[in-house]
Amino acid sequence: MLFRGSASSVSAERAAGTLVPRLSENFVRKHGHRPSPSEARSWERSIPVLTDALLDAGLGEVEVLLEYQLPLTSRRADIVLAGVHPRTQEPSYVVVELKQWSDASPDDDAPALCWVDSYPTPRLNPIEQVRGYCDYLADFNGALAEHPHRVAGVAYLRNATEFGIRGLQDVGQDLRGRMFSGERRADLLKHLTTLLAPAAGAQAADELLLGKQRPSKQLMAVAAQEVRAREQFVLLEEQRLAYEMVLRAVERSHRADRKEVVVVLGGPGTGKSVIALSLLGELYRQGRSALHATGSRSFTLTMRKVVGARKPAVQKLFKYFNDFITAEKNALDVLICDEAHRLRSTSSTRWTPAGHRTNRSQVDELIDAARVPVFLLDENQVVRPGELGTEAQIVEAAKAKGLDVHVVQLSDQFRCGGSDAYVNWVNRLLDLTDGGPSVWEPDGLMDLLVADSPSALEEFLRARLAEKYQARITAGYCWRWSPEPKDGEPLPQDVVIDTWARPWNLRGDRSISGAPPAALWATDPAGFGQVGCVYTAQGFEYDWSGVIIGPDMVWRGDRWVVNRHLSKDNVFTKATTDAEVDRLIRHTYKVLLTRGVRGTVVYSADAETRAKLRELVSTPFEQAIAKRAAGLQVNV
Repeated sequence: MLFRGSASSVSAERAAGTLVPRLSENFVRKHGHRPSPSEARSWERSIPVLTDALLDAGLGEVEVLLEYQLPLTSRRADIVLAGVHPRTQEPSYVVVELKQWSDASPDDDAPALCWVDSYPTPRLNPIEQVRGYCDYLADFNGALAEHPHRVAGVAYLRNATEFGIRGLQDVGQDLRGRMFSGERRADLLKHLTTLLAPAAGAQAADELLLGKQRPSKQLMAVAAQEVRAREQFVLLEEQRLAYEMVLRAVERSHRADRKEVVVVLGGPGTGKSVIALSLLGELYRQGRSALHATGSRSFTLTMRKVVGARKPAVQKLFKYFNDFITAEKNALDVLICDEAHRLRSTSSTRWTPAGHRTNRSQVDELIDAARVPVFLLDENQVVRPGELGTEAQIVEAAKAKGLDVHVVQLSDQFRCGGSDAYVNWVNRLLDLTDGGPSVWEPDGLMDLLVADSPSALEEFLRARLAEKYQARITAGYCWRWSPEPKDGEPLPQDVVIDTWARPWNLRGDRSISGAPPAALWATDPAGFGQVGCVYTAQGFEYDWSGVIIGPDMVWRGDRWVVNRHLSKDNVFTKATTDAEVDRLIRHTYKVLLTRGVRGTVVYSADAETRAKLRELVSTPFEQAIAKRAAGLQVNV
C-alpha cells in the first residue's frame, strides 16, 4: 500500500500538490525505482475523480487505501475503501478499479476479455478484474474469512460513455463486480452510499490491514471437497508413511506450539505429487490452513487447471515459491513445497520491488511461512543453474533455526510401469549412479525401444495414440526456438533432423494455431504435434514417451561427452562451469527419459550414440513394431 488516509485528507493532499510526490516517494521506497510517467499520470487524474465522488456523496471520513497489495501476491488493487456499512454497522470494504479507457469492446470468443484501442492484446474485462480481487481478498485475508459478505467491488471507467463500453456488462454483474461509466456518476455515488456510511473508516481499515494472510475456512471447505473428489490413487506404504508423518507433525506442532519440518525424497514417479494432493484434501477437511507451492510455472498452472477446473476458487491455493517473500511468519499451518529441487538461492529477481528484497534465502522464507513446511524433491531433477534444492540444504536451514526435521525416502515406482529396473537403467546410462551403462533386461513392466529415425519414433507413437494412449515427444534443448507466430499462422519447424521437422511447444500463455499454451502441453491432447522441452515436461507423465537425444550429449568410445556449445539453452552463461553444464544436461535427459508410464522410445541424432543405444537395447525396432501389430506385449 502506498498511502492511507480519509477521503478528505487525500483530497487535501491533492489540492496542496503533495499527493503524487508522496505516492512517488513511497513507490521508490517500496519498489526501488521511480513510477513510470503513465502511472504517475494515472494517479494525478484518477484518484481525484474518486475522492471528489466520495466527498459529493458525503463520505469524506471513509478511509482510502491507495495501491493496496493483495495477500501473498505482487498484484495491487488501485483503491480499497474501508468504512462502516450503513445498515448493519459492520466493517465494509469496496475494492475500486479505476480505468481511463474511453471505450472497450468484448472479445467475441471470450466475454471475460475485452479489446481496448491502446493495447495490442486483449485485457481482462474490468468487471471480472475487480470481482477477482474481491474473491481473492475474501479468501486470503483473515479479517474477511468469517465475513466474506463485507467486501464489494466497483470498476469506474470515468472517461467512457455507456455506448463506448456496451457489451462488457454481458459477463454479468453482482455485488463484487459492478461497472460504472462516466455518464453514470450519479449511480456510482448512490451505490457507494448503500455500502458505506458517512462515518469514520479508520477502525475498519485497521482490521483489514491487520488481518492474517491465510486461506479462509470457506475456501478450505470447497478445496477439501474438490481435491478429495479428484484423488485417483490409494497411498501405499512409503507414500502413506510420508502422509501420516506430515499429519503427525501438524498435530504435534499445535499441541506443543513448536514448528517441525518434513522432507520427502523420491525419484520420478514415486508419487510425491499424489502425496501433496492427498495432504491438501485431508488438511482442508480438518480445517487446517495449507497451500501448495512449486517453482515450476507449467506444473503450477496445470495443477490449477486440473484440480480447480470445476471450482475456480481452488486455483488460488496453488502458489509459486517466490510468492512467500513477504509472507507473515507461521501464518499457515502447512506449506507443501512440491518439486522442491527447483528451489533457488533467493526469491528476489530484477522485477522484485526494492521494499520486498531481503537477505533471506528462499528456503528460509518457505520454512518461516508455515508451522509445518513440507518439501518434496528429487535431487537428480535439477536442470537449471541456480536450482539448488537438496536434502542437505533444507536440513541445514531447519537445524540453524533449531527445528526438528523428519526425512522420508520414497522408492516405490508409480511411473515407468512401476519398474525399478528401468529407473536404475536410466541412472546407470547417464552415469548418475555407479556401474556404467548396462544392457536393458526386459522386466515385463516397462517397454524400451530405440528408434532408427525421428519419423519412425513419431509413427510408432501415433499408433499408440490410435490405441487411446497418451504420447508426447521431447528433445534436448539443441535447436533454436523461433518467436511465436500470430494465431492462424503455422508454427516454425525448429527441430530439424535430416528431412524430419517439427515445432517446439509454445512458450506463451495462450493457444496459437491449435497448439496448447506451454503450461498445458503435457496434458492437452493437442500437445502431440509439438516437441516438448524439459521445462514443459518436468513434473508430468504420459503413457508413451518419445525422447530425442540431441548433439549436446553424445557417446564417444566408452563415455558420454557433453558439448555445451551445442545447447541452445540460454540459462547456461559464462558463469556456469563446464562441470555444472555436464551435470545439468544429464539431469535433463534423466527427466525426459522418466516421463513414460508404459514405455519409452529413444532416438539420438548422432550415429555413434544410436549404435551404443542399440547395443544396450538389443531387440530390433522393427521386431517391436511387428509384435505391437500382432497385439503382443513388446516386453523389450
